Amino acid sequence: MKARFKPKFNIKKGDRVIVISGEAKPQKDDKGNFIYKPKVVKKVLVDQRRVIVEGVNMVTKHSKPSAQNTKGGIVKMEAPIHISNVMLWDAKEKAPTKVRRERENGKTVRVSKKSGEKI
Repeated sequence: MKARFKPKFNIKKGDRVIVISGEAKPQKDDKGNFIYKPKVVKKVLVDQRRVIVEGVNMVTKHSKPSAQNTKGGIVKMEAPIHISNVMLWDAKEKAPTKVRRERENGKTVRVSKKSGEKI
């Protein structure tokens, strides 16, 4: 990605997120309400605009024997998904939320649009 400035995302490593599209999107219960299961972001790949989320988009990787792994074999690991497919989790509201940025004492803080709390 050739850009003059690095893009800024509202999702950081360690945040709890909800996958809103794809295989791991939320399911509905009998009443038609969504059942949310928040997951943790392991890594944010800024240049590729992707995130690696714990337990989402699992792939199998075949590895040859090496000095660290003498047996080799099949390893299950998470593959990245696009950052637009996840939404930040608001613990107070127990729902996914959008984020806005506010300046506080010269620093930028992330604020939940639903509850108004700092993240």
